[in-house]
Amino acid sequence: MVFIVGDKSISAAIIAKRLVVHIGGYDPITPHATARLRFLRELARFERTWSIKASMGGLHESPDQAKWSVITSGPNWHVESDYRLVLWDDVIENFSRQTSWRRIPLGFIAFLDFVWGGALWGYLRTNWPYAIFFVYPFLMFGCFIDAAYQVGAVAWHHSHSIPLAVAAGFFAMPILMLGPWRWLHLDVLFDDWIFARDYVRTSNPTIEKRLENIAQEITLAADSSGADEILVIGHSLGAVLAVDILSRALKLNPLLGTTGIPLTFLSIGSSILKIGLHRAASRFRTAVERVAKAPGIVWGDCQARVDIMNFYNSDPMAEMSLPSKPGPVIRLVEFSRMLKAAMYWRIRLRPYRLHCQFISGNDKRASYDYFM
Repeated sequence: MVFIVGDKSISAAIIAKRLVVHIGGYDPITPHATARLRFLRELARFERTWSIKASMGGLHESPDQAKWSVITSGPNWHVESDYRLVLWDDVIENFSRQTSWRRIPLGFIAFLDFVWGGALWGYLRTNWPYAIFFVYPFLMFGCFIDAAYQVGAVAWHHSHSIPLAVAAGFFAMPILMLGPWRWLHLDVLFDDWIFARDYVRTSNPTIEKRLENIAQEITLAADSSGADEILVIGHSLGAVLAVDILSRALKLNPLLGTTGIPLTFLSIGSSILKIGLHRAASRFRTAVERVAKAPGIVWGDCQARVDIMNFYNSDPMAEMSLPSKPGPVIRLVEFSRMLKAAMYWRIRLRPYRLHCQFISGNDKRASYDYFM
């Protein structure tokens, strides 16, 4: 099989040793220790589905990455993968520590910034379900305010006491914040957009240094790791960081992938357009164009129809008004063909779980399989 991207092509040669660099999305629920357990669980599903053997090595940690080995084998093949999970849960945790008094106004500032920056219109034009995902946390908070107001109105109707009505409304709001706010994970969604605005407008010193470190490691690995392939995977918002990393690596070595070890970039369930459609994200769009034009990098972009957290059936280059050729090879993924019917319908209305299917094992053999 040969994949062609513009004037670049890569043949599906036998891979015996692979270096995998995975950058996950904005996910404070699963830090790296839990992510490894999830990886182990889903690897077992992969074994059953494809009737192969797979094993994992021990966990090794550095300030920037969690690492483990993965060995898979079949009747006539054997692959050793050096798997590296880029860590940025500490950055996410710092955002999660802020109080609601700080989070809520910063969240609405981010909301207004993305609206004013043209991103909301871009979401509506490109993939309207993503616009719903964008508006949802802020709309829900508006519903909380309305619910608290209605409690106060009921108290006024029965007591005709303004102090009692105000007190009832103020009492209802903390209950909503302790209950539905937490159950709906609105704090995480607010933080996600606050981080996205910071990424567009400013720079986070911790994430900047980490991206630079990983870029340097990839550049060195391309010359000395001994792998047959380097595979960089970005899931969700991690696809944005993956583009950033590869852009930095290309600044260090513009011939990355053309000499030494071949390099493949896979964006899955990508949030590239989440950032790229903001009018002020010119620096990021420059990075996207640099990666797309790199002669030594083959880029594949996988999109799923039922996942509202990605941009389905869209060309990210064209939507950002960048040259479409060269650009990513776009593949449309159908989760219903990857899962048993009972499993699919069990998660069908759970957006976050559907989004995570991009990094989970399949029940059925399909053209897309993260572990394959």
